[in-house]
Amino acid sequence: MKKFKLHDGHFIPAIGLGTWKMEDGSAKDAVATALELGYRHIDCAAIYQNESDVGAAFADAFAGGLSRDDVFITSKLWNDSHRPEHVRPALEATLLRLGLDHLDLYLIHWPVAIKHGKWLPESGEDFVAIEEVPLIETWQAMEECHKSGLCVNLGVSNFSIRRLEDLLENGSVPVAANQVECHPFLPQRELQEYCQSNSVQLVAYSPLGSGDRPERMRGDADPVLFNQEVVAAIAEKHSMSKGQILLSWATTRGTVAIPKSTNRQRLADNLAAGEFELPAEDLAAINNIGIDHRFVHGKFFELPGSPYKAEDLWR
Repeated sequence: MKKFKLHDGHFIPAIGLGTWKMEDGSAKDAVATALELGYRHIDCAAIYQNESDVGAAFADAFAGGLSRDDVFITSKLWNDSHRPEHVRPALEATLLRLGLDHLDLYLIHWPVAIKHGKWLPESGEDFVAIEEVPLIETWQAMEECHKSGLCVNLGVSNFSIRRLEDLLENGSVPVAANQVECHPFLPQRELQEYCQSNSVQLVAYSPLGSGDRPERMRGDADPVLFNQEVVAAIAEKHSMSKGQILLSWATTRGTVAIPKSTNRQRLADNLAAGEFELPAEDLAAINNIGIDHRFVHGKFFELPGSPYKAEDLWR
């Protein structure tokens, strides 16, 4: 299984299972099937509201002989727990739901803060300005969790270079990973170069274009990755699926990919894609796809009175 080396010498598998949008009880079976097929990287988050289901799959797998040390498990701190006093309780709640004593990677989910106990903001009044709860203070509370052994590595999600610089310059524990939307429409070249130069592993969510994303993230003219002729032609050339080519594009260029699927055959195909090295000419062809588009745009944080603007998130 292809892996990438993190700054501290630990390895993260190049293909993982994303569990976002598994709210219907499917997470347990999907994770169980993935582990059976050979997945050794599972990506979770408190806001997905399925960590108990994922934890049930872990319990069965570990009871059946799979070693905890062989599985790389990530979860994320939700926006309502950025204040330092809320960080450890949030992590401990995640560990309880997952049935674990530690995570391999714990991420700040967004550089956005909301009032404690408010899962999803309903008005601008539910937000807390980032200046009121600086990200470095959240990070320092996470560092204490790291020192206590509750998480092996720390990282972030949806962070721009500017946000990363703050933590890299002022934190005492290095940033191990930055999980962002990344695919041929949004290759994140500048961000990837910055991450590579600072030993931060880039992890790609929505690597297949998030075709099942919620309505609040959809636009009338969103392009579709699977409809691109260059992807179809390369897939036919290698007798692979279009999804496999997109995942191979991700791992060949050095990014971890965490596609979501609950279908056994697609789970198997996705895992196999990480073992295929896309030839240079095919990588270049996809790199020149000619479309720039972000699906998870962040505009859902732009409620009236909110201190957050989507465009500011990515600067």
